[in-house]
Amino acid sequence: MPHTQRQQVGSRGRSDAFHLPLLPLLLLLSFAPRLCQAAIHIPSDYHMSELKKPPVITVQPESITVFGVEDIGLTCEATGNPTPIFRWTKDGEEFFASDNPGLFVSKGSGTFSSNVGGIGPMKQYQGKYTCYASNELGTAVSKEVSLMTDHAPSLQKEQKVSRKKVEEGESTVLKCNPPTSTLEPVIHWMDKRLRHLQLSERVTVGKDGNLYFSHVTSEDSREDYTCNVQYLAARTILPKEPITLTVLTSNSVVRNRRPQMMRPTDTHSTYHALRGQTLELECIVQGLPTPSVQWVRKDGQLSESRTTRDMFDRRLRFTDIAESDGGEYQCIANNTQGKIIHTYTVSVEAAPYWTREPVSQLYAPGETVKLDCQADAIPSPVLSWSINGIPFSSTDPDPRHSVRDGALILKDVTFSDTAVYQCRAHNKHGTILTNTNVYVIELPPKILTEGGVSYRVIQGQRAELDCHTFGSPRPKVSWESDSAPSLLADPRINLLTNGTLQINNVSHSDATLYTCSVANSNQSIDAELEVLNQTVILSRPLALKVKPGDTATFTCLAQVDPKLDPPQIQWRRSGQKIFQSYAEDKYTFEGADLMVADVQPGDEGVYTCEVHTQLDMAEASGSITIVDRPDPPTQLQLQASDPKDRNVILRWTPGDQHNSPVLDYVVEFQQQGSKPHRWEELKIVGGTKESADLTLQPYVSYRFRVTAINAIGTSDHSAPSELHSTPAEAPDNNPEDVRSESTDPGSLIIMWKEMDGRSFNGPDFQYKVMWRRSVGGGPNWHVNYTMAPPFIISDVGNFTAFEIKVQAINQEGEGPEADPVIGYSGEDVPLEAPMDVGVAILNSTAIRVTWAAVDRDTVRGHLLGYKIHLTRSGSRVHHRGRRAREADPTLVLTTGANEEKLVFGGLLPFSHYTLTATVFNSKGEGPPSETLSFKTDEGAPSPPMSLNLDSPGETVMTLQWTPPAHPNGILLGYLLQYQQIVESDDSPMQVVTIDDHTATSLTLKDLNRHSTYRFYLRGRTSAGDGKPIIREGATTLDGAPPANISLSVGEQSVNLSWAARERHRTISFQIYYLSKNAGGRWKKSEKVNSSQSFYQLQGLIPGSQYRLKFAFGNITFWETEIQTESTGATDLHTGFATQGWFIGLVSAIVLLLLILLILCFIKRSKGGKYSVKDKEEGQVDSEARPMKDETFGEYSDNEEKRTASQPSLCEDSKLCTSEDNLGEYNGSSAITEVNLDESLVSQYSRGAPSECPEASLVPDSSPLNPTTLTPTATASNGHPNSAAVLD
Repeated sequence: MPHTQRQQVGSRGRSDAFHLPLLPLLLLLSFAPRLCQAAIHIPSDYHMSELKKPPVITVQPESITVFGVEDIGLTCEATGNPTPIFRWTKDGEEFFASDNPGLFVSKGSGTFSSNVGGIGPMKQYQGKYTCYASNELGTAVSKEVSLMTDHAPSLQKEQKVSRKKVEEGESTVLKCNPPTSTLEPVIHWMDKRLRHLQLSERVTVGKDGNLYFSHVTSEDSREDYTCNVQYLAARTILPKEPITLTVLTSNSVVRNRRPQMMRPTDTHSTYHALRGQTLELECIVQGLPTPSVQWVRKDGQLSESRTTRDMFDRRLRFTDIAESDGGEYQCIANNTQGKIIHTYTVSVEAAPYWTREPVSQLYAPGETVKLDCQADAIPSPVLSWSINGIPFSSTDPDPRHSVRDGALILKDVTFSDTAVYQCRAHNKHGTILTNTNVYVIELPPKILTEGGVSYRVIQGQRAELDCHTFGSPRPKVSWESDSAPSLLADPRINLLTNGTLQINNVSHSDATLYTCSVANSNQSIDAELEVLNQTVILSRPLALKVKPGDTATFTCLAQVDPKLDPPQIQWRRSGQKIFQSYAEDKYTFEGADLMVADVQPGDEGVYTCEVHTQLDMAEASGSITIVDRPDPPTQLQLQASDPKDRNVILRWTPGDQHNSPVLDYVVEFQQQGSKPHRWEELKIVGGTKESADLTLQPYVSYRFRVTAINAIGTSDHSAPSELHSTPAEAPDNNPEDVRSESTDPGSLIIMWKEMDGRSFNGPDFQYKVMWRRSVGGGPNWHVNYTMAPPFIISDVGNFTAFEIKVQAINQEGEGPEADPVIGYSGEDVPLEAPMDVGVAILNSTAIRVTWAAVDRDTVRGHLLGYKIHLTRSGSRVHHRGRRAREADPTLVLTTGANEEKLVFGGLLPFSHYTLTATVFNSKGEGPPSETLSFKTDEGAPSPPMSLNLDSPGETVMTLQWTPPAHPNGILLGYLLQYQQIVESDDSPMQVVTIDDHTATSLTLKDLNRHSTYRFYLRGRTSAGDGKPIIREGATTLDGAPPANISLSVGEQSVNLSWAARERHRTISFQIYYLSKNAGGRWKKSEKVNSSQSFYQLQGLIPGSQYRLKFAFGNITFWETEIQTESTGATDLHTGFATQGWFIGLVSAIVLLLLILLILCFIKRSKGGKYSVKDKEEGQVDSEARPMKDETFGEYSDNEEKRTASQPSLCEDSKLCTSEDNLGEYNGSSAITEVNLDESLVSQYSRGAPSECPEASLVPDSSPLNPTTLTPTATASNGHPNSAAVLD
């Protein structure tokens, strides 16, 4: 049954219809003689004020034999409510023990005992007694018992046996003869000192009490053999007269005797026993030597559980004998002289015993009661029924009552049927009786399950909502819910007999509130059903194939409903739990992973992950299979049908695959006599094959080996096969790729691909080379022989066609007939240039060149194509006073052999060009054609080379530019377009036309001081407007003193910092400070630029109070007071700087800096091989250095000394914006915070000059000089370095 979690929540159920006081804990038929299931079960939580109970006899009387008046008495105890009343019958007649003055009756029970004072003769109490216990619900009857009277056993006068003489080796019996009594005696053979005699296989005591000697020895002679007879019930021990046994010895040898039966004496005995009793079979034998005894069952096996051997195997005892023990048994006695067998026939009968007893129960009115009573016995018993002790046959007939097959059936019971019913079974061996209570009762209904219970169930499982009720008649229960009033219409929902609502295959739609009600009452309870998601394993363990020694990792990632506690993961291997092994590190758990380390064959198996929650469990399994690369094949054998046949079959026996099937077998061979003796791959066959058909080469000695491949790897190589040699044959093939590679004029060079040595097929291998002219050579071939290519033939003319072929031959013959190929002798350079070369101008950058095809005979080789040589000689613009420049490098364009025109572009507009054409073959180019000159048309200019923005006022912007690097014609002027930059990008474009081509600046006025503008400037020629250079910028606002100045006070200085205003001009201000402690005069600092953002006011006295004023011109814009730190902080700081570890750290840093400076110096001095990029960057640096020197050359020596301890101004990008800004600093002390000691920093500044290329470069990131958006130029330095073919 699936897990269901329930918890108590607030109850909405209506109150119970009644409240009953607490009953005793056990209300389920506490009066039943033994535990049974009743028709009405009164639960422990059902409370009633009082419940009547029929009488139940708790202590039954037992049959007894008395030897004195003091032993007379019978016991009978019973319970019930009301308290039962007891009575007795003796031999079927009423027996009033209370009226007998010789008997005492116990109060509240039926037990009576003797009153010695007036008991009278004992004989009058002998008889059969039955006890009855009655109250208003019925009468219970006890079993019938016997009370027997007897006199105590005593010794009778008997003939005194004083002596008994026996020959040594003979058997003998010392008789006990106990007194006759109804009691079975216990026999003790003892000596005169009351010590038990030592018994053995030779000396035993029979069931008759006699002492049996299998044979006597001289040690058996004694005079105090005493038989003591004990009667336990009579508490009596009777000692018999001592017996003297004398063993007569003789000088003759005692003769051995075969076994003989002493008890029983015949060969067959018959025993009768009752089921459940104890039976003993006796086998006492005589003989010399002492016989051994063995017990067997002739018709089966002895019961090991119910049989034991006693008295040194002379007795076979059956305990709790059963009908199956009936049969034939044998006692087999053996010694060296022979054996004897005695057979026992055991028959087992049975007094009546119950096979099914009726159950005492509570019933509701109108129910049908069936009291099933069945018994068994040998012979079969007779069953009869009584009601309250009265035989059923003696009661008034009632059609509702009947007996069928031993069962008493009561239909439609009423309260009058409440009684104690007796079932009696009888045969010749005895009578048994059982009491059964039938209590017809009516109890008010009640819901026993608490209301407001919340049930949590996993989706797809079964939910059971409890609604246990009790009442007589049984209450009728109904269920309903808010979502579905008619629940039982759903086939998934069932109402169980105990009131439980069962919902199968629960879904989330079933989660709601349910109400259980009892018909004909106002009782109901509520139950809430909560449906949770099923636990699902998202990442399941896989079937892993692992190599030995590797680590296998299983992953078990589960998804659990968030309302549940975190799950517990249990791993199992082949059903057995796995626990983490810390000592061996075999199993390791990491979250949802199980890692199995050092996997070995013993780790193979199925690994299961179980994810347990409070309500469900999900599991998934993976496995480990040990895999490895296969073992090599074995037993390689070659099979050839004909020794001259090249085809052989190689067979092998596969090795162990190690759980990974073989994918391929690789057959390799080794050619004997070859150097080096390497193995080469010959063939690959499928993994299911165990042989390979091999085609071999003639005149080769082979050895073979086979390798197996599976998914894990490759096996070792097999052992090599035996040597196999093939006979020589003529070559099978001729060399391939026969061709001419003639390079020199007048010679023919014949080349081919050399054949592999394994294709020689025999000894004395060589090549047969044959050639003849293709035209006019006649039918005969020129023949020669060679060992290897090339083969050279001289004096054959330039570029002459030949038929050539090469054939393989060896000692066995020639190879197949070779096919001829055409080859040519060596080429020479062409003799003539292309004719009718012409040029057509297509536009300012493109032309079309045409020519007439050359005569092929003048080429003197294979015509590869034509080459066009194009050279730019200069621009068409006349530059006065400019030095004449050299012509650009010649550009060469190549065409195919069959082309007669070429269109290409990429030329520079407004330029002079010259052009020639040549023919070329593999030997080179022929003479050039006549030189043609042409001019390109005028084009649009390139963008201006630079555009800088300067704002002299808040609404004024001055643009300064340099002309285009490539005017591509006669520059007519410029076109300026500009617009405000807004989010919508739809501001109107302003256009200014500049007709003066020499202009390099323009000032715009009445601009918006709050806006940023984008400017487009482009050159103009007669061919049109060129591409623009683009800049963005805004006007500069008037300067203002800084605001929100932050102070950081030290001992002798105060650090001042502020945020520089963007787009504002730099202004200078000063700081006035007055020491209030010294009472001195006002002092002022040097001028401070507002764009610095930082300034350190030095020279203050520690522990003093100062008043500070910040003044711009004659206006004080901020005042404040400060308190410098005391000297205690200085001592602490100084102590820190003088610590050994700190000095060591600083020394290491200084050494590292010196090494870097030395390396830098060496690199600059040495030069060396630099990349183009390094050279370009080096040029920029060299150009930047003079600017740096010039910029800082305005500073005086005093200013350099004053700022020597300060870091470079270039550390703040806002201080290195332009030369103008640097000029406005006027040597002011711009100071930044440092962590090193100031004196140490001063040493660094003097010892190693700082390189700061940024200080000399003017960045374009300021509002006036934004980042340049310049299109890529079409050529470098105004000259083309490539030509794009257009057609």
